[in-house]
Amino acid sequence: MSIDLNSAAQRRSAWWRIHFWAAVLASPLALAAALTGLLYVFTPQIEHRLYVHLDEVTAQEQMRPLDEAFKAAQTAVPVDWTLHSFSPAPEASASHQFAFVPPMQKATMAQPAPAEHGQHQAAGREKKPSFLRPLFGFPKNAVVVYINPYSLEVLGQLAVAERFTNWSRKLHSNWLQSNAWRWLIEFAASWMMVLLLSGLALAWPFKALLPKASIQGRPAWKQWHVLLGVSLALMSLIVTVTGLTWSQNAGQQVRVLRDATGQASSPIPADIHSDASQGLPPLSWQQAWEAIQKVTPPIRMQILPPKSSHDVWRAAHMERTPPTDRFDLLLDLYTGEPLFYSGWGDQSLFGQATAVGIPFHRGELGWWNQALLLVFGLGVVFSLVSGWVMFFQRRRLGLSGMPALLPGAWRSLPSGTWLLGVALLWLMPLLAISVTGVLLLEIFWWWRLRAT
Repeated sequence: MSIDLNSAAQRRSAWWRIHFWAAVLASPLALAAALTGLLYVFTPQIEHRLYVHLDEVTAQEQMRPLDEAFKAAQTAVPVDWTLHSFSPAPEASASHQFAFVPPMQKATMAQPAPAEHGQHQAAGREKKPSFLRPLFGFPKNAVVVYINPYSLEVLGQLAVAERFTNWSRKLHSNWLQSNAWRWLIEFAASWMMVLLLSGLALAWPFKALLPKASIQGRPAWKQWHVLLGVSLALMSLIVTVTGLTWSQNAGQQVRVLRDATGQASSPIPADIHSDASQGLPPLSWQQAWEAIQKVTPPIRMQILPPKSSHDVWRAAHMERTPPTDRFDLLLDLYTGEPLFYSGWGDQSLFGQATAVGIPFHRGELGWWNQALLLVFGLGVVFSLVSGWVMFFQRRRLGLSGMPALLPGAWRSLPSGTWLLGVALLWLMPLLAISVTGVLLLEIFWWWRLRAT
């Protein structure tokens, strides 16, 4: 006798099976990412308590020339150390920061995220888009010397690698391991995308989402699980997508898609030089700083001094800068004239979206951003934990931990679902690789059922 199965029930069983696999593979890593992310969100408040004696000074009437501040910073490090870059005080109550690197060591960027951070490329190498990849970043092997801009007192020094920002970022991205471990976060984010989409498919249509106090046990856990999943869906999508943009494998696919659609931002020129033939003396550090301030917003920025008579002054925004204030600047060594400037209006739509999305992911847009991510992070933790609670409750009822798959379930999925699946597999290579393993396990499970 043939059994006429409802197509909606077939589709639901398929989505439930997908949701199960995504939860098994993503939830342990995603839980760790959510907890470490909650810590990273409050980096500004933690750093203020830790480094207020280095970052802030008492405002006075007149700052001393920047050249004198540099000489004061030099006294705090060995004579054979080299200045990599510096960050002048952007306001009256802030300190100057000078980043020095030890001799015979290549300056390595403090922020390892391949799709978000980078440094200026030499001529002949690939030109990285400005704005998506800021021009500079203090080297992770550097020591930053903090100077009072009024008294030129050395407030102290701190290794970049030891600053809480870098420690908490490394904890979140690779659990304080080498960059080779970053694929785990990308793996979790890839399956979190599947977990989100399959969860929305199971909850559709979104009716009667408000929990009922009369419901107890596993159904009570389920109603809260569904409510939070649907309510946080948009935030989950934004955080997952922005996280994937600077991952190694999915990030590369995003860049391919960006370039194919003509959304790559204008590159920072690698062949601009200062004209030394005019016979003018090079600008002093103070003169260069004043020239930079004329064309840039009053924000914390990083400046790289020229390394030769034909080089240029280079300036760019620092982290936690409002997206519309971010910039890249090349300045003539002798005249102080801007040779290149790229700001918000010079970026592509993709560049602007990235400049907003990534700071939003990291909670850099203000207290409201931090509060939103706090609610989101706690909601994700509850959703992941409640999913496992329901799993073990189902097992106690004597049911299989793996959701039943009705006959014809996969065929019941519409063609649009399969097209979306192919797109996700192309976008997230680690998902494609791991799906192969899941299919092998499904085949083995089907073979066991046939055998019994």
